[in-house]
Amino acid sequence: MSNRRILITGGTGQVGTELLRYPWPEDIQLVAPNRHELDLTDCDSIDQYISTGDFSAVINSGAYTAVDRAESDVVTAWKVNALAPAAIAAASKRIGIPLVHLSTDYVFDGVKNGPYFEGDSVAPLGVYGASKEAGEQAVRTGNPRHVILRTAWVFSAHGTNFVKTMLRLGAQGGLIRVVDDQIGSPTAASDIAMAVATITNLLIERSHAPTGTYGFVNSGQTTWFGFAQEIFRQRKDAGFLVPSLEPIATSQYPSPARRPANSRLSTEKVRRDFALEPRNWVDALKPVVESISSGE
Repeated sequence: MSNRRILITGGTGQVGTELLRYPWPEDIQLVAPNRHELDLTDCDSIDQYISTGDFSAVINSGAYTAVDRAESDVVTAWKVNALAPAAIAAASKRIGIPLVHLSTDYVFDGVKNGPYFEGDSVAPLGVYGASKEAGEQAVRTGNPRHVILRTAWVFSAHGTNFVKTMLRLGAQGGLIRVVDDQIGSPTAASDIAMAVATITNLLIERSHAPTGTYGFVNSGQTTWFGFAQEIFRQRKDAGFLVPSLEPIATSQYPSPARRPANSRLSTEKVRRDFALEPRNWVDALKPVVESISSGE
């Protein structure tokens, strides 16, 4: 059987790294170009790369994710998060292959009570969310054979994320003040990669596989403060000293970009259509804390 080639953008990011580690079928060949090989700010190069790559599917896990910096770096954020998906969708449609695109809870304003469903009205609070929402629209209108997977509060043992930040601050000692009035579902990058791989394989295998927009997060919910508490509870179990934590309000931690107060996403649809059962975030956190702790 000849290899089926899958293009992965953002291969050095949290989810991209986990996608490259995932146990794909033997006939799958992953192609994960670096930024010099595929510039997501250059739509012409995106079109050429996809058109000449003999790919069976594209996974767009590349994104401009610096939420605060996006408020002042507007053009770059929109190039990567909106125009790049437009170019990817157009090129992938033209050669007749499916596209799996990663998105975010930041397309919502976070004022809803309860989890957000896929059909809820979007209302991004800042440049990052607005550019990601525009990317979603570009994908929807550019390639009918798409799956948009929204996720939130991503963590892993690599890259930049809340778990690594907390453990770095904890190692410095002293008091750590953590926001306690934003709620969401911490989600392991490895679990997102599993979901993306499952969906991508199905889209390649079945021309009538489900398409559309989906939420995917680990089960359970907490605040950033509760997340920090669990990180250091597990850290303590690994034999490390842990710092003191203090809950604070969002208003006590000013930042350039506003964050949704509610980042919960429903996973009912992704469970139904793809038989995916997200594990609890506490269980997903354990191997990550263990990996970081054992590497120190």
